[in-house]
Amino acid sequence: MTTWITICDTCKREGWEQGDMARTDGEKLARLVEDKSLTSAVRTRRVSCMMGCKHGCNVAIQANEKLSYTIGNFEPLPESAEAIVAYAELHASSSSGQVPYRQWPDALKGHFVTRHQPLPRDE
Repeated sequence: MTTWITICDTCKREGWEQGDMARTDGEKLARLVEDKSLTSAVRTRRVSCMMGCKHGCNVAIQANEKLSYTIGNFEPLPESAEAIVAYAELHASSSSGQVPYRQWPDALKGHFVTRHQPLPRDE
């Protein structure tokens, strides 16, 4: 089962317009995440607008039949990308999607916005 790292590529952090504005903060973070080595169980995708502007940069960690998480308030830095990918790898190896707190990368702590229960199976 694939765990998806869904990255909002339109996120702009406060003060974005004072930078070079060539790319949004979300685009910068997406590139950093995409440049990381991923196992075959984790893939990335970009979406435009996750409607979490107060929490930019936003990312969702998702997989079928597992808990899903929205994480945010990231700066587009290599440390952020490393933590996101490391957590996604742990999510992929978990049968439920839940990862014990003691295993969370330090750079991810304090960035969780929401947790979503798996959707019920259609019968």
